[in-house]
Amino acid sequence: MILRKVLSENFPMLSEPELIEEIMKVGYIHEVEEGEILIDIGEIIKSMPLLVEGSLKILREDEDGNELFLYYVNAGNTCAASLTTGFGNQHSTIRAIVEEKATFLAIPVEYLDNWMVKYPSWRKFILNTYNAKFEEVLKVVDMLAFRNMEERITNYLTEKSDLHHSKILKLSHHDIANDLNTSREVVSRILKQMEKSNRIKIGRGQLEMLG
Repeated sequence: MILRKVLSENFPMLSEPELIEEIMKVGYIHEVEEGEILIDIGEIIKSMPLLVEGSLKILREDEDGNELFLYYVNAGNTCAASLTTGFGNQHSTIRAIVEEKATFLAIPVEYLDNWMVKYPSWRKFILNTYNAKFEEVLKVVDMLAFRNMEERITNYLTEKSDLHHSKILKLSHHDIANDLNTSREVVSRILKQMEKSNRIKIGRGQLEMLG
């Protein structure tokens, strides 16, 4: 009954009774604390996370080990990159870190292909997830190719504020630099400029969005 309630409240698009019964039979609830790595680069993904509460931060890593922030996953969604890996039984090319304490419904990957054929609502959910995250990745590419670092930082802070529903963001200059694959010195300089123009207020270990 708990799983049925979780599905109806967070994933109402998964509507076929037979699909719901299968999910209840093979799925299980799992909790992960803030800051933990849910999926790491190089892992074989054994289950797909349907996020019920909290949020995930999805990152890529270059050959030198530098991370680049791609997108967030929030409640009612799943990670498109983990789907691709799960369907192909391949090693993960992304890292998923728990941004806020997360509760998710884990679906073993061996059911993904079969459900794509059997259940239209599942197929639509998966395709919608791919489309939405593809657009977010394109946005990242556009930011890297066409925007300066101040615009990238502004976009990053706005997305984080929207995700947490808060104008106060608990993060350091080092955190921002890591996620945007730049130097701490560059971030500090730009944040000071943003503070002078009254767009943010810098505190100890946190920022406040003023715009």
